[in-house]
Amino acid sequence: MTINQSFLESIFGAPAGTPAATAARPAAPREASAPATGWNKLRQNYCARLARAAPIAGGAKLVDSARITELLQAVIEPGDLVALEGNNQKQADFLARALVRLNPERIHDLHMVQSVLALPEHLDLFEKGIARKVDFCYSGPQAARLTELLENRRIEICAIHTYLEQYARYFVDLTPRVALVAADYADPQGNLYTGYNTEDTPVLCEAAHFKAGLVIAQVNAIRDDLPRVDVPGGWVDFVVTADRPYYIEPLFTRDPQAITDTQILIAMLCLKGIYARYGVQTLNHGVGFNTAAIELLLPTYGAELGLQGKTCSHFMLNPHPTLIPAIESGWVRSVYSPGGELGMENYVRARPDVFFVGPDGYMRSNRAFAQTAGLYGIDMFVGSTLQIDQYGNSSTATARRIAGFGGAPNIGCDAPGRRHASPAWQAAGAECRFQRDLIGSMPRGKKLVVQAVETFAEGMRPAFVEKLDAWALAEKYGFQQPPVMIYSDNLTHIVTEEGIASLHQCATLAERMAAVSAVAGYTEIGARVTARQRQDLRDRGIVQTPADLGIDPARANHELLAARNMRDLVQWSGGLYDPPGRFRNW
Repeated sequence: MTINQSFLESIFGAPAGTPAATAARPAAPREASAPATGWNKLRQNYCARLARAAPIAGGAKLVDSARITELLQAVIEPGDLVALEGNNQKQADFLARALVRLNPERIHDLHMVQSVLALPEHLDLFEKGIARKVDFCYSGPQAARLTELLENRRIEICAIHTYLEQYARYFVDLTPRVALVAADYADPQGNLYTGYNTEDTPVLCEAAHFKAGLVIAQVNAIRDDLPRVDVPGGWVDFVVTADRPYYIEPLFTRDPQAITDTQILIAMLCLKGIYARYGVQTLNHGVGFNTAAIELLLPTYGAELGLQGKTCSHFMLNPHPTLIPAIESGWVRSVYSPGGELGMENYVRARPDVFFVGPDGYMRSNRAFAQTAGLYGIDMFVGSTLQIDQYGNSSTATARRIAGFGGAPNIGCDAPGRRHASPAWQAAGAECRFQRDLIGSMPRGKKLVVQAVETFAEGMRPAFVEKLDAWALAEKYGFQQPPVMIYSDNLTHIVTEEGIASLHQCATLAERMAAVSAVAGYTEIGARVTARQRQDLRDRGIVQTPADLGIDPARANHELLAARNMRDLVQWSGGLYDPPGRFRNW
């Protein structure tokens, strides 16, 4: 008997009367006399799906692109849990368009699990009745439409996750029956090359394949020889060549020309009041103009402060174009990326000492590994938000837009399992008053978690509110709890144009609320702090204004940026950076 035969018999049972079928085995109790196949239902169902697909695929792994919807209709069953690769950047858009063409009378009530709801097709599935439930992480481009669908009861949001949280559940209770992924190339055996934009692909394939789920990949082309194998062909059931290269969203590209003077002032406060104070070497910048401003100030204002070599050496970060001047100036030693960024391909290839680049010459990204690095491997997260309440809790789920969280709650939390020390981590922990009250004299560090936000958002909507919209969303739509992005106890600093509030240095909730109010400007929350309270907080260094830090707001303008427009970034890169079309403003 061969090994393969043994394996198959372990799955499907040996033919009756064969030695294997009659070999000695423990006698089962009468009440537990279920057939052996009862343990192999998932695998049997997997084989049944493959059998339905065989006539369409011609018994091969490579599927004619014209028959992809027919294939999906054959292998997907009503109520299936389907993982559709939708990342921050890379989208399995060809497969998404094919899904939308399914017949809702045959395929319906799907439970979609995906990182990002980015494309119109992602929500078309719900409008057409093909899908009913969703678990996701981020919905930036579709946030307003998602809220409308929720209002009209066309979609059921099970949970808004962080990336790592959702990846974890793929291996627990959200394991896909069908995973639809995207790759650059495949060979005839189904091996996948994901190139510059690996992102979620490996975790989706592994979760589905090893729990008897189907994996279907769209690729840009079939090639006999691949630069490297990122996903083994044995994990992939079908491959289809898409009608055009998969869509990539340049999510992390920010035009320096659009950075405001207020955002430059906030960046100056961050650099002098936090980066310089703690000497942070390992960090992550969230997406946004505030962090783009910080990156563009490193070679200018940062150098003026004498910070080169003392901060911003190691990033967990997508290849932000606004980081180019700092890299070229010698600030940055390494960058590990969750995903790629459109237009940065050639620049990244030319800087293998900085980025993680394989022998094939292309960067390797991996969102699961990067999120783990962001959780445990860095000392500081700097991001932004849409709302902050009177206690310091923040969320990007508002009454108008349910944008989700992405990786911010993972990267922006103080991981209790961390055990390696660093000067920045130890310094923040030593200042954390409420933490000392909980663990006594035992030393413990703390990750720096910073929210940089203007006191009023677009349309003069206050960023500081008494109660997050998340409460009303939870009550209206039956969420089990309000969707909070970063809880106040994880937050160390809020930075606005008014100054810096060091929340981790507050001993009581009342003091914490006063510190939040002290930097909330002319909002209702800002009006709650008295002049005496504000001065007391400043005297103790819990609140620091631009004047306290010796920062002249008049200097906060474009003259201080290392690059003032997209063309400047191209010049800094030596012509290697190739901006997407909509960012070519010269």
